[in-house]
Amino acid sequence: MRPLRLDLAGFTVFRDETTVDFTDADFFALVGPTGSGKSTVLDAICFALYGQVPRWGSSRGIANALAPSATEARVRLVFESAGDRYVATRVVRRDGRGNVKTSNAGLQLMPRGFDVTKLDTGMSPEDLGEVLAGTPAEMEQAVLEAVGLPYEQFTSCVLLPQGQFADFLHAKPATRQQILVNLLGLQVYEEIQKRAATRAMQADAQLAAVDQVLDGLSGADEEQLAAAADRVETMRELAAAVESAVPALRDAQRAATDAVAALGALDAEIEQLGAVRPPAGVTAVATAVATARATAAEAAAGVAAAEDGEEKLRAALAGAGDAAALRLLLTAHADRERVAAQAAELATALTGAETDHAAAVTALEAARGEAARAAERLEAARRAYQEAQTADRASALRAHLTAGADCPVCAQPVHTVPATPAGSAVAAAEAAGHTARAEHDAAQQVVTERDRAARELERVLDRVRAQHEQLAARGAELDRQLADSPGPAVLRRELDSVAALQHQLDDAGGAVRAAREAQRRAQVAVEAAEERMRSAWREFDTARDGVARLGPPAAERDDVAAAWESLRRWAEEEAQRRRADRVAVAEGVTAARTAAAGAADRIAALFTDAGLTAPAGGADGAGYPRAAAVALERAEAEQRRLAERREQARRLAEQRAGHERDSRVAKALAGHLRANNFERWLLEEALDLLVDGASRILRELSSGQYDLVHDKGEFYVVDHHDAGLRRAVRTLSGGETFQASLALALALSEQLAGMSTTAASLESIVLDEGFGTLDAATLDTVAATLETLAARGDRMVGVVTHVAALAERIPVRFAVRKDARTAHVERTGL
Repeated sequence: MRPLRLDLAGFTVFRDETTVDFTDADFFALVGPTGSGKSTVLDAICFALYGQVPRWGSSRGIANALAPSATEARVRLVFESAGDRYVATRVVRRDGRGNVKTSNAGLQLMPRGFDVTKLDTGMSPEDLGEVLAGTPAEMEQAVLEAVGLPYEQFTSCVLLPQGQFADFLHAKPATRQQILVNLLGLQVYEEIQKRAATRAMQADAQLAAVDQVLDGLSGADEEQLAAAADRVETMRELAAAVESAVPALRDAQRAATDAVAALGALDAEIEQLGAVRPPAGVTAVATAVATARATAAEAAAGVAAAEDGEEKLRAALAGAGDAAALRLLLTAHADRERVAAQAAELATALTGAETDHAAAVTALEAARGEAARAAERLEAARRAYQEAQTADRASALRAHLTAGADCPVCAQPVHTVPATPAGSAVAAAEAAGHTARAEHDAAQQVVTERDRAARELERVLDRVRAQHEQLAARGAELDRQLADSPGPAVLRRELDSVAALQHQLDDAGGAVRAAREAQRRAQVAVEAAEERMRSAWREFDTARDGVARLGPPAAERDDVAAAWESLRRWAEEEAQRRRADRVAVAEGVTAARTAAAGAADRIAALFTDAGLTAPAGGADGAGYPRAAAVALERAEAEQRRLAERREQARRLAEQRAGHERDSRVAKALAGHLRANNFERWLLEEALDLLVDGASRILRELSSGQYDLVHDKGEFYVVDHHDAGLRRAVRTLSGGETFQASLALALALSEQLAGMSTTAASLESIVLDEGFGTLDAATLDTVAATLETLAARGDRMVGVVTHVAALAERIPVRFAVRKDARTAHVERTGL
């Protein structure tokens, strides 16, 4: 795995959007002061791939990904692995309740030759390539297939946290053994041992279950199978015998059924004939019909007489005149008298109104004349006031005139200055004007009041005239209407005559209604009597139809009582004849039932002989073949059950052997893996391979000076510059310790990659190691070692440091700094 570009936003100290471009950075350093965010860059790479960071402890520390007060953190990593280019993205959000979760995660395979700089153009996720994972759950397997390393091995092979590889070099044998177990995943054998023990217990449990089932299958031997076969044969013979005997039973049962049916039919005919009886009162029905019809005829004659009298009175009333017209004429006479009286009253009121109106008009004209004279006096007073003002202004001007000088108004010489009058004429003119104004206003007020009074009297006069004219027109109309009237007295006599005729007509109408009601009641009685007659015939027809199939005599339809009597005599004779025939039919029923019972007993004996309880045969004997078939089916089922139990016992015996074999193998495997020798052998083999690889790398890093060996779990170096002296690793200097630790780390990463289930791509290694404690000579050795490692060209080499002397020797540097708001990254060097 080789990182190419890292984009951050809201991730821990990187609040603002930040991009770290690793393109062509084969050997780089992340530099900056302590706490500036150097290690955070490595955390972001690890988080983008695996969703967790070594410093957080576990994936549950995801809340550490958010910058303070931020609600969202975004990390995007573009990297190469085994020649392919990928982009991994993770987005973390805080919801309204403060919970932090990964809201989006994805891994995409980018097209070959994709230009990473295009990411700055705002490309959509669909443009980045094929989607390999779209959820956090899918990311784990997708990243494992792309990188080739799980999280634990990635942090031991690619991103090396501070001090881990040096700790492994100096650790005690027991501690180093545990580290190898954890790093190489040897705990899987312990898991295998536990699973083998569980498998052994499961096999023993299955073996016990099979034995228990086998114990329950005892008894399915050859003797029982033979007895079951004999039972099946017996049931087959029974079924055949029953099938042969049932037809005779059915014939006997059918004969008995027919005899019983014949007896029942004979009894039913006797009962039907005995039920033929004339209804009570059938003789009086004809008499009632005749009486009702005579009464109805009398009522019809009464209706005709009443209607004739009513018609005569109606004609007399029509010739007597219209009562409504007579009443209208009487009303008109009363209206004429009332209109005449009102007209006389209005004539007097009209004369008074005309007199009042004339007087008001005269008074109005007099007031208008006085008002005109007051207006003339007001106008004279106004002119006098203006003249007085002119005179006063002239008097005021005289005070400024000098004889012989020019007048300032007319610019003419003044020969003599007139004398100035004593007092002012304006005051007197103004007082006269006020008096004239008051007289004029009083005169106008009088004119207004008299004009209002004259108008009101004119409206009264117009109203009285209109009412008088309306009454005159109404009187003329009534005179025309009453021109041919005989007078009120005659009209009243004619009205009394009409009222008397109307009263007689009302009485005649009541008589007609009473006659019609009597006719209706008589007709109802006729219909009721006729309905009783029809009901009597219906009863007769019903009774005759009930015995029609027995051949009753024909009936005369003139007399219902005679028809009933003839039918009754015939029914008694027929019933007597059938009672005599019934004795022989009853004896035939008894004989048929005896024959059917004998046939049923013979079939029941067949079941008893076969060792079965005789079943109920039913009305048609179908129960016997069905019971025999059921017995045969049960015998065959028992035979099949015994055969199946025999076969099941055979299969269980084979399973038991398999369970015994599984139990032995699982117990043996669990016993072997439980011994410490197996794990110790695995660790020694792993340590041999690790030390051999680390020695090869150390020899290259130290220019052939050192080899690395181990003895009984302890590490030693062989110094070829000192005659192959072997000495403990704790005697190495700081630079030599770094070389040995780095060699172990590189060898360990290669070995872990070889043990991975997928093809691991170890194309980079980043050391987050504190170099601040090294002296100048050791630091120079470390720098030279890193340069040698980078020069090998097989992987990208990165260093996190705040030591300037080391950083200056690295060609590409990423300077990390932090201000009050966020951290920044700037690439320097080549």
